Amino acid sequence: MEAPKQQESQRAGVMDEWFVPKKRTLGEAETVIRPSVSYWKDAWRRLLKNKLAMVGLVCLILLVFMAIFGPIISPHSATHQVLQQQNLPPSSEHWFGTDELGRDVFSRTWEGARISLFVGVVAALIDFIIGVTYGGIAGYKGGKIDHYMMRFVEILYGLPYLLVVILVSVVLEPGLFSIIFAISITGWVGMARMVRGQVLQIKNYEFVLASQTFGTKTSRIIRRNLLPNTMGPIIVQMTLTVPSAIFAEAFLSFLGIGIQPPLASWGSMASDALPVILSGDWWRLFFPAFFISLTMFSFNVLGDGLQDALDPKLRR
Repeated sequence: MEAPKQQESQRAGVMDEWFVPKKRTLGEAETVIRPSVSYWKDAWRRLLKNKLAMVGLVCLILLVFMAIFGPIISPHSATHQVLQQQNLPPSSEHWFGTDELGRDVFSRTWEGARISLFVGVVAALIDFIIGVTYGGIAGYKGGKIDHYMMRFVEILYGLPYLLVVILVSVVLEPGLFSIIFAISITGWVGMARMVRGQVLQIKNYEFVLASQTFGTKTSRIIRRNLLPNTMGPIIVQMTLTVPSAIFAEAFLSFLGIGIQPPLASWGSMASDALPVILSGDWWRLFFPAFFISLTMFSFNVLGDGLQDALDPKLRR
């Protein structure tokens, strides 16, 4: 009789140990209980791990900083002409050398950075406003409205981009406004198509259908429900739009139908330096071409990094 009782007591002890919660150490508790991380914080954390994207971000910050303060740091004016100092190589007095009129290339480079970056950012903002509004309405409404709106987009998309930009720049008076207008007239098409595709997916989600059931206005649904959930692809698209606009501005200025003297841009500086490149004045073409390439590289690697960081499928 004692053996069965002893077995029952052993079983009861095992069951007591099973049901009694074990004390965890501090390290085990931290691994089990983790604070929730928001989508944007997690995206920023993954972006910081992308070394190439961070290199691009640092380069862009330095470019913006020099575009703002570079002409102030330089002891020479960007427009002051000293004919006795024509085509001087880089030195301690003129850090990037001088041009054919004796103007300081360092000051003109950062004056040109202001214009080039301004054109790229403004063109991207215009593409954002028009493209997001147009694509959001087309994707949310659907039906015939979407059909006719997207046919118009396809017509614009079929036109050669650079040809349209050149024609508009020739018709209008050359200047900063005409360049921005020419770049933006068809530049928003890609943004509109991308936003429409995102909205077509999201508009059938439960939270959007619930807003429709409660009679929420279309503009509020697009602004509060649809657009916040498409901001990831929109941000990536904008980082790719800025270098395209900068390259278009440089190309137009290189052809002579962009920024006009006495203003300077990287494209106009490269155009002025091309005839004298064979004479050995390499610095006049090197610095604007280098900063155009660096800007486009920085935006592209940053855009690729943002695309990976904002992809919800890679979140963990």
